[in-house]
Amino acid sequence: MADIITLKAQQRTEFGKGAARRIRSADLVPAVLYGHDVEPTHVTLDGHAVMMALKNANALLSIEIEGGETRLAVAREVQIHPIRRTYTHLDLIAVKKGEKIEAEVPLHIEGEAFSGTVVSIEDNTLAILVDPTSIPEAITVDIAGRKPGEHVYAKDIVLPAGVELVQDPEYLIVNVAAEAAEETEDEAAEGEEA
Repeated sequence: MADIITLKAQQRTEFGKGAARRIRSADLVPAVLYGHDVEPTHVTLDGHAVMMALKNANALLSIEIEGGETRLAVAREVQIHPIRRTYTHLDLIAVKKGEKIEAEVPLHIEGEAFSGTVVSIEDNTLAILVDPTSIPEAITVDIAGRKPGEHVYAKDIVLPAGVELVQDPEYLIVNVAAEAAEETEDEAAEGEEA
């Protein structure tokens, strides 16, 4: 479970391209906080603080809006400048403790499959339903001793307590296949003669 990261926010009153450019030139990030049947709140956040917070996958953010209101949120849509790699806009979804949300969690593959196999990782994330305060940083998938022809599907992954699978249970995560046989010298010579 990740810690709650606090970000200070200021209410935004200016909108449009010109206002967004002025906000970004001051090393701030325009953002919109919405959810839970509340009117969307337009805010600005410190650019460096946003960059540090979003280094954590599925970061749970405590947004302290100037004037006293504090809301828990997670980043849903993140826009990044294609060249400078700075954050240009955030869509934040308000969440409540005890209410489950959908999250994409990284998978960590551990162990070694049977010798003479090739392991193909088909997907490195898993869609889950979880309390926002209990989002795991990663979920471990053990492939130790797997033989050629064995697979790991989403339904085979052991999930932490309180976590539900959102992904299709038959979704292929890891494929273990036999190594391709190397041609012997005789087979190679026969191929050249033909």
